Amino acid sequence: MESTKLMEASTIFASKTKAASKFRARVALGDITVHNIKQLKRINQIVFPVTYSDRFYNDVADLGPLAKFVYFNDLVVGAVCCRVVMEDIGKKLYIMTLGCLPSYRCLGLGTMMLEYIFECCRSDESILSIYLHVQVNNFGALEFYKKFGFEVAAVAQNYYKRIEPSDALVLEKWLRRQWLRLRTTLRC
Repeated sequence: MESTKLMEASTIFASKTKAASKFRARVALGDITVHNIKQLKRINQIVFPVTYSDRFYNDVADLGPLAKFVYFNDLVVGAVCCRVVMEDIGKKLYIMTLGCLPSYRCLGLGTMMLEYIFECCRSDESILSIYLHVQVNNFGALEFYKKFGFEVAAVAQNYYKRIEPSDALVLEKWLRRQWLRLRTTLRC
């Protein structure tokens, strides 16, 4: 993927958000790098009930276009971090984190980040699906992802080590029709 193509996608999505139209705010996606990784750490401490290791942040710094901040009037208010995972059937995109500061929710910023991820997947036709883990009692996240066609694929028992409830739902959205048909056939 070319970074210029992804930056153009960032600008397109930013102009479509509720925040940009309602508040005439400058909304954009920006790169996460080793130079600004501490901002991601702070966002994650506020947004998520889990603590991520230093290794997580080192890995994120190497993700390139799959790790983005969302800016609202030049202020970092959220981020999305993904990685490509090779499985037996092919490549999948795993959303490690996608979150926004509480004061900036319901402005379309989460949608903007997710649409950006969809665009990345459209650019790489070998990605079969997108998946993530959501804590079983996170009804807001569950509703958000279901709006975009994600379905509960599995329950990961005791997924979280230091929070309750410890179970997570694995949500997945299949992107390629031929794999969607195969998956449906395998379930029967």
